[in-house]
Amino acid sequence: MIAFLNGVLAARRPSSIYLDVNGVGFEVLMPQTSIAALPEIGSQVQVMTYLQVREDGMSLFGFLSLEEKALFEELIGVSGIGPKLALAALSFYSPSELVAAIAAQDVTRISKIPGVGKKMAQRIILELKGVIDGGMDGLLGDASSGASDTGTSSQSSALKGITDALLSMGFTSAEAELALSGAPEGASESTILQYALKRLGSQV
Repeated sequence: MIAFLNGVLAARRPSSIYLDVNGVGFEVLMPQTSIAALPEIGSQVQVMTYLQVREDGMSLFGFLSLEEKALFEELIGVSGIGPKLALAALSFYSPSELVAAIAAQDVTRISKIPGVGKKMAQRIILELKGVIDGGMDGLLGDASSGASDTGTSSQSSALKGITDALLSMGFTSAEAELALSGAPEGASESTILQYALKRLGSQV
């Protein structure tokens, strides 16, 4: 729903960052290697994002490249792998290193990732080898076409996704509808979400 965020790096933690986007603070979970690669506090940064919406809340994951995000999305699609384990994998290996290990069916190398044993490594290879046989280009193929489709999606689809996110945060349908009324047309989803959160700020 939120493709990326542009903002000021407000804080850096072991497994996440705080990003100030026009006065709205987002906690973004990221691979440790990506956090280490960020500039100093107060710098302007852009992170690709993946929003996980569950019954008990939302989590926002961030990445410094489309390759990293695409691989994260493939990893969490593997049975038994959740976002935390996917982040651990991307903290341990770069996207190109992990893709190479999967393509080579290197069980030993993949099982070195904290939390991934031999059986899980075999499952990762089994479920992802076909996806990444083309290397990083193959991995990004679906993501690129998906980005094109997203570019033509209507604002109503974006508003529905944001409404669902607000409902998962505990707001009522009426509150979400009121917060989104007057949302700027043609704006990015992140901008619309910021708009809604600012209007709901007094209620959070």
